[in-house]
Order: sequence, then structure tokens, then C-alpha cells
Amino acid sequence: MTDFIIVGAGPAGCVLANRLSEDPANKVLLLEAGGKDWHPLIHMPAGFAKMTKGIASWGWSTVPQKHMNDRVFWYTQAKVLGGGSSINAQIYTRGNARDYDAWEHEEGLAGWGYRDVLPYFKRAEDNQRFSNDYHGDAGPLGVSNPIAPLPICEAYFRAAQQLGIPFNPDFNGASQEGVGYYQLTQKDARRSSASVAYLKPIRDRKNLTVKTGIMVTRVVVENGRAVGVEIVDKPGSRPQILHAEREIIVSSGTIGSPKLLMQSGIGPADHLKSVGIAPVHDLPGVGSNMQDHLDLFVICECTGDHTYDNYAKLHRTAWAGLQYLLLKKGPAASSLFETGGFWYADPTAASPDIQFHLGLGSGIEAGVEKLNNPGVTLNSAYLRPRSRGTVRLASADPAAMPLIDPNYWADPHDKAMAIKGLRLAREIMRQQALKPYVLREVLPGERLDTDDELFDYACRSAKTDHHPVGTCRMGHGEDAVVTPELKVRGIDALRVCDASVMPRVPSSNTNAPTIMVGEKGADIILGREPLPPAVFSGNRAA
Repeated sequence: MTDFIIVGAGPAGCVLANRLSEDPANKVLLLEAGGKDWHPLIHMPAGFAKMTKGIASWGWSTVPQKHMNDRVFWYTQAKVLGGGSSINAQIYTRGNARDYDAWEHEEGLAGWGYRDVLPYFKRAEDNQRFSNDYHGDAGPLGVSNPIAPLPICEAYFRAAQQLGIPFNPDFNGASQEGVGYYQLTQKDARRSSASVAYLKPIRDRKNLTVKTGIMVTRVVVENGRAVGVEIVDKPGSRPQILHAEREIIVSSGTIGSPKLLMQSGIGPADHLKSVGIAPVHDLPGVGSNMQDHLDLFVICECTGDHTYDNYAKLHRTAWAGLQYLLLKKGPAASSLFETGGFWYADPTAASPDIQFHLGLGSGIEAGVEKLNNPGVTLNSAYLRPRSRGTVRLASADPAAMPLIDPNYWADPHDKAMAIKGLRLAREIMRQQALKPYVLREVLPGERLDTDDELFDYACRSAKTDHHPVGTCRMGHGEDAVVTPELKVRGIDALRVCDASVMPRVPSSNTNAPTIMVGEKGADIILGREPLPPAVFSGNRAA
């Protein structure tokens, strides 16, 4: 019999499969609803742009956002080995030290402070540039610098510095603030997803079984204990039950994990009854506390061919592919969002509250306008939203799309800060250093300037930053879903381990933090002593 069943082969699930199967005595079964990560665009860095259009994803969208003129957002969620790490822009950022210290001191999560989690970030990392207090170089996850950045990136850095925003060589080091190159989850010009980093090297382990195309419809609970999972291996087939001797670990992501718990009768009892599911365990916090970063952007027309937009033409696409195959460089080797930074919408904030991503083109992601002439995009996102949303079931049918409600801008503070961030992005793009590259602002367009005009623009054009967290919140009290040990409250032998357990969204992209949760979670599940807290050789800034 299997010891551990892991449901979901996203970033945390891949980490768990690797770490739990290191001991040959542990039999581990990893179940993934999607397919294998065979698609060539997954492994080519620039393939990210196509991923946002639906390749290897569930095809979900949000409910109408009532605080954003009822806008419905396309909501890309991965359905493939590696999860989000197989389809994201490969940006390697961890958040701010204060994020994790707040988990510890304000949420009461002992062992989850910055000094506690930093060793797990380092354990995961095979950094091609840094090996110091903040970085590791012996882990499975490839982390590297952009291979061939364009001159407009350096001009962006100078433009930000003209506004007083410093250059920062390492957002994951002593200080987060400033602009600079993002490090990327890439190795040898290929995506280093959690599947590539954690599963591929161990595919011959006899005690690990990985199954794709498996829909888990519920966790089976008997006498208050999770004993197995019910699966359907192909449409129309009869359900089967797979049993686990030790634990079931749900790692299906911020949307998928609460969805599966609720399908299993674990969640808010009134909601479960309303969709025809008999409650097994009334756990009100399941599916609540959803947080996400909302992206507002400036798109400018360039003075010439300064970005990758013209590579959309057939003959140039072919040349880009040839460059990549032969030389491992050029547009196809770019994640298209290789530069960015962190700064302040609120100048009194203790740490940066706005993140920028410079896009080397226009219309890179699904639903974003593409210009006729070469363009450049600067995204801005408010990092610490106060709004909280929900994930709910539309019906008892496991195949039905869930009701995803990020509840963007329910708190007016989020809207105010986001618009300030958008204004800051506009100012950067208008600086003298970018004049040789930027001809004019196309979106929002210079005629739009009042907060009301920019609000209307955001309602039409904003997009998710693909950073949802929090729907199976770690913590204490009746609204917490899991304990600091990731155990589902009130059910034995059941844990959740993925981004859904984060009580607050980190001030950054969320792939690296999710991998950290998987690394630390593995030690917790196996009953190992935690890694020693980080010790710094010098003073550190937050």
C-alpha cells in the first residue's frame, strides 16, 4: 500500500514527491489532473506568452468583479506537471523579509519567520550567480540571470534612477527596493520548472509513482481520518478509491485545494448543503481569505525596433527559433519579463508595496492589447491588498468550474494604491533616459489623467498577476484551515501544502515562496528537525 498520496503536481507537489521519496521505505503516489510537460513551448522561456492564452491550463475565469464594473477576468490556472512553474514567466522573487516576519509575529505562525524560511529557499536553489547568506548553489532549482537583455532594459534602469529609484542587483538579498534584472527559474536557457528540477532527476525511483490525467474527485474520510482518495482516470469511467497508509496531502493550488476539500464535504457547511454536498466536517475558512495581485499597465509605442514585437512576423519567428536551437539566445530564450523592480506607492510603508515588470513588447499576455508598431509594457501591481475573496463550488459536479472571486478592490485602499502605482509607472516611462526608445504612451493614453478615468481604464484593461494565495489559511482559531504543521483542523492524516496555506500574499511573485512551502512542508511531514535559522555575516536590510 502507498504511504503518501499527493494530490496535485504543482510546485509544492513536485517538491513533496521528491523529498518524501528520498527514503526508499516511503511509498509515494503523485496524482496530477493534467498531462505531462511535453509541450516544447513549456521549456522554451518565451513560450510563457502562449501559456497565458490557455495551453496547459484549466480555462477558468472569475465571477464578475462587483468593485470593477462587473469585469470578468480570464484566470489562468495550470493543468500540467509542474503546475504554475511550467507556464509562468519564470521570475524568481521571494517577497520581503517583513512578509514572513508578519506571518510569525502577527499571524502567530512560529517557525515561519524570515530567518526560519530562508534556509529552505536556499536549499531549493541552484543559483548560477550568487552563493552567500541569501542564496544557495547546490539545490535542484535552476536560478539564473537573463541571457541577452535588450538595451531598452538599461534605459529603463536609468529612467527609474532619474526618479530617485536605485538600481538593485539582487531583489532577494539584503534589500528588496529598487529596479534591476530579475533572476529567472532557468538553466541552460531552458525553463527550470518544479517538474524539471524535482521530478525529472528521480523518475527512476522505485518507490515513487507519478500518474497524470487523474481527476481526484474527493478525499475519502472515515471516522475523522483521511484514508484515501476517489479518482476518475478518464471521462465516463467508474470512480476508484486509492488508499494511503500514512497521509493524504492536498497540493492542488489556491483554487484547486479548497475546491477538492469542499467536494469532499470539508468546508463551510451551509455552502456545501446549498450545492448538494453532505458536510463531513464543518470548516468555515475553506475557500475564504483569497488574495491576489492585480496588474495595471502602461503600454508605449517605441521609436524603433527596440523590443521583440516584430518577431511575431513569420520569417522572424523562424529566425528566432533557429537562434534558440543553435545558440540558446535571442527572443525565444527570453522570458519577455526579465526586468522590473520594487518601490513605494505609500512613501511611509515599511517595505516596497509596488512591483514592476517590464515587458519587452506589447500584447504579450492574453487579453492585453498588441500595437501595430513595436511597443513596450510596464506592469505595476500593488503588493499588499486588503481585499479578500473566495473560492466556492458552483455545483456538486467535480468537473464544474469553481466560482472564483478575487473580490478585487473591495477595499478602496487597494484601488488608491494601485492607481498610484500606475501613475508611477507612467512617470518612469516619461523620463529622459527612455526618450530614444519611447515615442508615446498608447495606454492608458495621455488624455486620461484623473483617478476616475484611470479607474475606468483599469476596469477595462487590468489583469491578474497570477499570484492567488490564502484559501486554506495556516493559523489559529475557527477560520484557520490548517495548523502551522499544515494539518487540516479536525481531520487526521490530511494536510494541505501549497500557496493556499499562505496567510498573506508575499510581496512578490509566488512561485519561489510556494516551492519554499513544499521544502519546509516536507520536513514537517517527515518529522525532521527544521533547518537551523539563518545567520547573517553582516547587517541585513528588510
